[in-house]
Amino acid sequence: MKRIKRGFFLAGISLSLLAPSATLAHDRITGKEFATRSEVIASEAMAATSQPLATQVALNILRQGGNAIDAAIAANAMLGLVEPTGCGIGGDLFAIVYSAEDGKLHGLNASGRSPLGLSFEELKKITKDQGKIPAYGPLPVSVPGAVDGWFELHEKFGSLPMAQILKPSIEYAEKGFPVSEVIAYYMQRSVGARGEYPGFKEVFMMADGAMPQKGEIFKNPALANTYKQLAEDGRDAFYKGDIAKEIDRYMQENGGYIRYQDLAAHTSEWVEPVATTYRGHTLWELPPNGQGIAAQQILNILEDYDLVAMGFDSPEYIHTFVEAKKLAFADRAKYYADPAFNDIPVQRLISKEYAAERRKLIDPNKAAKRDHAGPVEGDTIYLTTADKYGNMVSLIQSNYRGMGSGMTPEKLGFVLQNRGELFSLKEGHFNQYEPGKRPFHTIIPAFVTKNGKPYMSYGVMGGATQPQMHAQILINMIDFGMNLQEAGDAPRILHSGSTQPTDEIMTDGGVVSLESGFSMETRRELMKKGHTLQEAVGPYGGYQAILKDPQSGVYYGASESRKDGQAAGY
Repeated sequence: MKRIKRGFFLAGISLSLLAPSATLAHDRITGKEFATRSEVIASEAMAATSQPLATQVALNILRQGGNAIDAAIAANAMLGLVEPTGCGIGGDLFAIVYSAEDGKLHGLNASGRSPLGLSFEELKKITKDQGKIPAYGPLPVSVPGAVDGWFELHEKFGSLPMAQILKPSIEYAEKGFPVSEVIAYYMQRSVGARGEYPGFKEVFMMADGAMPQKGEIFKNPALANTYKQLAEDGRDAFYKGDIAKEIDRYMQENGGYIRYQDLAAHTSEWVEPVATTYRGHTLWELPPNGQGIAAQQILNILEDYDLVAMGFDSPEYIHTFVEAKKLAFADRAKYYADPAFNDIPVQRLISKEYAAERRKLIDPNKAAKRDHAGPVEGDTIYLTTADKYGNMVSLIQSNYRGMGSGMTPEKLGFVLQNRGELFSLKEGHFNQYEPGKRPFHTIIPAFVTKNGKPYMSYGVMGGATQPQMHAQILINMIDFGMNLQEAGDAPRILHSGSTQPTDEIMTDGGVVSLESGFSMETRRELMKKGHTLQEAVGPYGGYQAILKDPQSGVYYGASESRKDGQAAGY
């Protein structure tokens, strides 16, 4: 893809490519012109996921007497079947749960660790020619944490038996389901990089040797059997039983390093969510090894600006947002890592004082080409559920790069994640690879409280997109007056190319991608400020949200049209 350089257009790039679409496919009589539909409103329960069948499974669990936690687990299990391009039990999980019983937020970090038997020195030798950990194959595989996350959530908050929670997914896996449009598109794109790895074709391809098309019935009997083992024997079936033994056998036979002992030693961690305020709202995120606090850093920097006066479709707002993002991501690259191996200065990073220092570095007229961390001391699914008791769950789960590493134990029916790709190979870096360490993580659930009460559970899947969109969703609602659905449907700003926790350094200012809906005038003025604009298809994330009206207690649900998703309630 050619870039648009400052001050001129490259040959072959037309104005029509850059200008927002002048034709809308619908004429709504209420709301913003870009809104795809109304918010979903229900009084007793709500679920929002990226695939309608998963939303329906969640609602059915709630109707059977389950709570929001049961429904979230059921929906995640279903998504592991119907959306393997974003998640599965070969990946990790993070969640924020609002418990109506104690009136508190509880954070769960269910991310897995690197193999104990692979040293930093050995990994450096193996990757000497590449200079980095590869995206696919056995090397980037870390211990899958999702299943332990389910059982931790269930033990602490669940009400229905796990067998009942997993039953719908087991039945769909055995009988089959029609693949939805966006997921089918990403399945087609996944096979090229992963088809060579053992088990991938056998599990995910149809009888004709092709990936399933939109509307085609797909079955996964191996995954059904794995879910049955979990329903009958619990989490130990995965980490100490036959599933663990099969993963060990598969990895040994195919050049991997994860072993039975790595799985048997795995534990999740309950953590305290961390908070910052933005114009009377409190945004809660989980602390590192995830990147959630980057959204808080962005909002802290932006809070001192009058974004309303700037306007949504303005070069001033977009420039200021992008520059704030660069500053937050410089800190993200340096400091965000496993806190068991480093003293992460979280409170300093999300403080208003630190934001004020960083804000001084923004030039209102010029895009920064380099980013520097400040001095301080010491492709994914997202879903959300809410129930009649007032419990709310914000849950995100992923294989990392879409369908993960490609390493697929055929008998188990799921692909193993490639999250280990996100370690640094730079000695002394906070995120340096070490045995038994959790890598830097991109997946982040979010939660908002207002006046001390639960207000909104939301998330936006999509790698480094996520903290940018967490911030934009709140800005859209708080500064620009959008409702829950409009905030997700609104055109998005995406900056890429920042310095990374995996050693890449920004030297050219990165690139800004704008969705259709931002004006040609705004794009032109951004180029004058030194930004490089680049068209992009598909990296803007996927949003789900539930808002609880503080007066009536009614739930509002939203699921935007970039995915196959659905918000529904009763």
